[in-house]
Formats: sequence, C-alpha cells, structure tokens
Amino acid sequence: MSSEFLLQALSLNKSFGAVVAAQDIHISIRSGERVSLIGSNGAGKTTFVNMITGYIQPDSGEIHLGGQRINSMTPRQITRLGVARSFQIPQIYPNLSVMENMLVAQACHEDRLSLWRPARTLASQERAEEVLKRFRLQDQRQRLVAELPGGMRKLLDIALAMTGQPRLLLLDEPTSGVAAEEKFPMMDTVMQALSGQPLTTLFVEHDMDIVSRYCDRVIAFYSGRIIADDVPSVALANADVRRYVTGDTGAVHA
Repeated sequence: MSSEFLLQALSLNKSFGAVVAAQDIHISIRSGERVSLIGSNGAGKTTFVNMITGYIQPDSGEIHLGGQRINSMTPRQITRLGVARSFQIPQIYPNLSVMENMLVAQACHEDRLSLWRPARTLASQERAEEVLKRFRLQDQRQRLVAELPGGMRKLLDIALAMTGQPRLLLLDEPTSGVAAEEKFPMMDTVMQALSGQPLTTLFVEHDMDIVSRYCDRVIAFYSGRIIADDVPSVALANADVRRYVTGDTGAVHA
C-alpha cells in the first residue's frame, strides 16, 4: 500500500440482507487531511466509519491504516493503532466531573481502568489539564458533566477521544444537538485544539455550512456509493450531491 496515505479503503462492499450499504468503495486519505463524509440517512456514511473502526466487517475488500491491513482487527486493536472516535451522542459519564471523565479515558488507554481512582498521579493530572486547556474546558474541570450545556458535552467527548494521542480522529456529527448559536464557536474551538497535531480528521456531518467552513475535502455517499469526492466548493456543486444530499436543485450561483 502507498505510504503516501494514512487510510486506504479498497473495493469495500457491505450488505445487510437486500440493503447495499457499501458498493465498491475506494477512498485514500493523506495524513493531516480534514475530510467530511456527507449523505442522507442510510447513504452508507456510518457503515463506512463502522468498518474503519472494526465494529462491522466488510463482506469484501481491504482497509489499511499506515500500510497495515486492519479490517480483520477488533475495535480495541484498531484503537491501539491510533484510531479514535467521538459519537453523535457523547459517550461520557454524566455523574462524574469533567476531570474524572478525562482520568477514566486515560486509564482506558493505559489499561489500568480498575485503578483509575487511586492512580491520579501528577502526570495524569497534567496530561488531562493540557487537553482540557486546548478544548477550553479547564474552568469546567470540577463540574459534573450532567450540568454542562450540549456544546461543552460535545467538546468533552472529543477531548476524551484525544487522550490516546490518535493519528486518525473520527467525529460523528459533531454539531448534532448543539444550539445554532453554539455550533460555529464550538467547531472553532475543536479545530484550534486539533491544529498543530499530527492528526487526520474524518467527520460525518449534515450541516453544509460546517462542511464548507471546516473541511479540506468532501466525500458524498448515496445508496452505498460515492457520488462525489473533491474540495467543498466542487463537491457541493455536483449535480448528484445537490439532488440526493443537499436537496438544492436550483441554479448554482457564483
């Protein structure tokens, strides 16, 4: 496999009974790219992400991370290779504080989950503080997660994913459930926190304003197929994308 690419999906196919969720998917993503996956519900985006992370196996085809084939690996093995994921519904402990959530995440990455409470070493605290600072959550460290607004919960979920220092970060609808006035400030914070990191970001998103502003490249899915793969201005102007994804069938304005 080419060392030029961090992630390569080659001829991926996946069906669930009569439903074709992935049909001959070919995707190559370079290190450092910010790529958005778009498409209507059921288009195949989440199936693709689940195949990358090992939650489902393709019927045929291969997935390579840094040249290493991963599609026979478990989610835990893939995580160990540097793949992290946040979810549409944040996977956080509402009855723990922000800092306690960070320490749990670190303990998971270090295989010492049963010891996380007594093992609050200075080094662990400092690592957690550094990540929280990047995501502008340091002032919330002692608050219970249940008390946080939606945007902050999303930020914390992404911060938790970063505790393992991944090289590929998958974000599942990062602005879903976030108030309209919060979404751009939240994404500004996320992108600033991720800048300067040796990190490739792949995010599923339905908000085209977010897609246009924050990604380098758009991959559009429809009915298990890729119908566009280009820079945002070109991909979002594609006739099939406008018809099947964005619902904009009017004239394209310069």
